[in-house]
Amino acid sequence: MYEDLGFETLLDADGFFARLLGRSPSGAARKPLYGPDLPVVLVNGGPGMGKGRLLRAVQDRFARQVPVIALDCASVVYADRAGPEPRARSAVTELLVEAALLLHTWRGTGGGFTFPRLFAGLAVISTGVAGGTAEAIRTEVERYEELIRQPRLHGLARDFWRGALTGAVRRMLEVLAGQTLGPYGAVALSALLDALFERVTPRAEVALTRLYGDYPGAAGQPKHGLRRLAADFLAGGERREDAERREDAERFLFRALREDLEAEYGGPRGWLRRVGRPGLLLDHADQPLGERLLRAVLTDRRAGQRDRVVVVGTARQADGGDFLHGGLPPRPTAEFRPADGVPATWTRRADPEQDRGPLSAGVLMLRLPFLTGDPLRRATEHIQLTAAPGNPTDRRRITAAVTQLSGGRPHSVIRLATAAAGHPMEPDDNDRAILDAELHHPAGAPARPVADVLLQELVLDQLPVRLAEEHHDQWLDLLTHLSVAHDPGCADVLLRRHQAVRVHRLTAHEVARLLHDTGWPGCARHFIGDFGLRQLLVHRLYGLERDGAAWYADHHLLRDHYTLSEPSGGAFHSAAVHRMNHHLVSGGVDDVVRHLAATLPGRPRAWCGELLEIAQAPYPGGADERRRRAQGLVPVDGPPLRRTVDQLLHAVWLCEERTRPTGSDMARTLEQLLRQLSIMDFDGAGELGPTATEWSRLVANERPLLHCDCTDQLGRRG
Repeated sequence: MYEDLGFETLLDADGFFARLLGRSPSGAARKPLYGPDLPVVLVNGGPGMGKGRLLRAVQDRFARQVPVIALDCASVVYADRAGPEPRARSAVTELLVEAALLLHTWRGTGGGFTFPRLFAGLAVISTGVAGGTAEAIRTEVERYEELIRQPRLHGLARDFWRGALTGAVRRMLEVLAGQTLGPYGAVALSALLDALFERVTPRAEVALTRLYGDYPGAAGQPKHGLRRLAADFLAGGERREDAERREDAERFLFRALREDLEAEYGGPRGWLRRVGRPGLLLDHADQPLGERLLRAVLTDRRAGQRDRVVVVGTARQADGGDFLHGGLPPRPTAEFRPADGVPATWTRRADPEQDRGPLSAGVLMLRLPFLTGDPLRRATEHIQLTAAPGNPTDRRRITAAVTQLSGGRPHSVIRLATAAAGHPMEPDDNDRAILDAELHHPAGAPARPVADVLLQELVLDQLPVRLAEEHHDQWLDLLTHLSVAHDPGCADVLLRRHQAVRVHRLTAHEVARLLHDTGWPGCARHFIGDFGLRQLLVHRLYGLERDGAAWYADHHLLRDHYTLSEPSGGAFHSAAVHRMNHHLVSGGVDDVVRHLAATLPGRPRAWCGELLEIAQAPYPGGADERRRRAQGLVPVDGPPLRRTVDQLLHAVWLCEERTRPTGSDMARTLEQLLRQLSIMDFDGAGELGPTATEWSRLVANERPLLHCDCTDQLGRRG
């Protein structure tokens, strides 16, 4: 229902994809962008930004006009299909076969495609089939015969099929009949190649020479190239050298598929039959399978190979992935955002330090936007009205909560607004109250709390590529506990506790790198640097055990670690301040008030900074009396200084959490309390007057009192 949310300008009749594919969604011609050197387009954004949703929308809008297919590089089906014959298949070859079959059955203008070049490569690697018998090889080759079978054959496909491929396979089987084959299928390979080149037409031989004669070590001889391709594919193994040889073979098979497509478009016949450009949409292209495909096409195009196939992949890491940069620090990549309009030109960036430049020079990065401001609010209200009308007061409150908790990530906006529609919400409720709202599955599956759904979709379904398998079962739990950490030192304390029984343990540095690679932003003051993700994890942490026991245990652990004698406070001014932050949210409010009252006289400016650091913390579950306590409605013992500090702490805490409405009332309360302190009898009291004005203005405009990366990001998206 919301497949195009945020993508309207990309998908319209004159948008980026219409220009890239050469046809509008209605079929009208559009002057194609770029070429003949085409960039690989990487749709970039972290979890929940809509990368896969955009690819699905592109396919839905354009696949009736131009041959556009979508493939999921995270699917295990390709490796599963390759499993029975590891010496004759791989996940890459299985994906290429699926792509070719989808294009073979396309029923748009010009009809389906045939793939003789790809078939030739697949046929030679089929000789590595287990057992190596003639029957086993025949069965393997027959898996691919559909790629060259077409009711109305034309051009090279017809000549290639009738003059070479059918006869070559039959001749090979005749030669092999009754023979005992060697363990590597060498006899079968020689028989196949001999038969193929005995029957090849001049036109087909030119095509084979152009492709397989260019194979490393082939010296322009396609027969040698195919033989080496088969040998390199067979060599694939655990050793790096063997793995690289198989990658070379797979790269040429992908090139064969693209050259088959290019041949269908080339010449007068292609000009009359074909329109637009074909497109391959690779979802989850940052997975190993996707990375191999992207590396292959980028390497070919860097070396000068040209074709009109539009390749669009997805990437979570902001720089597109380490493989693009050849082990060097990432350099700026050509990029644009939907709001920038359609980039009219693209030129491969030259690199003076490398002969051919890094692979990133062949990329155009499409950075997906966060929903912000009025578009975010309109989308949230529209989703709520569609799901369940509710009453206007609840709807406005829910809209504010979705704005904060989603962080502007479109997927989170859709899920939260759908689940919370009609959910009763008091004006003073914590935004996290909507995380318990149940999301009903359209297929009739049992409803689940939206927080659980989002954690499944944003975390468990998008595990870091480099996360070792032994850590998969604990990844969400570790992140949940790390939601209360501020910096790597703090995180390591928690990791040591929660991995105590593990032999292989993750460090804070490793977890931070994995989060970065997955597309989550960082923050100097919060180890989990994305505000929305952190709220989901905090909510889960409090509910892990009865009465928030896991929450309190983690905060007590950190409180005790940062004793007054601890030399460093990490992200805080001192260990004492760090300790008080964790003490505040785990039952030590009165101790924190006494500490603040005792340390204020004589150092108001430093004290204000410490107050903000202590109070920038989430509130545990249960009844929340911070507003009433800030307004002096809860009796507190002690002298005026201590009582006023108590009120001020709760006002700042409420404002700094940023998951409850504050508004002008709390801005006035904050200003009043600071002015009360400014006229009290202690050293430096008068310096709090300007602070009262500054802080009240920030709160009145819903700005954070203590800036950090994640609150600044939240402000820009809100």
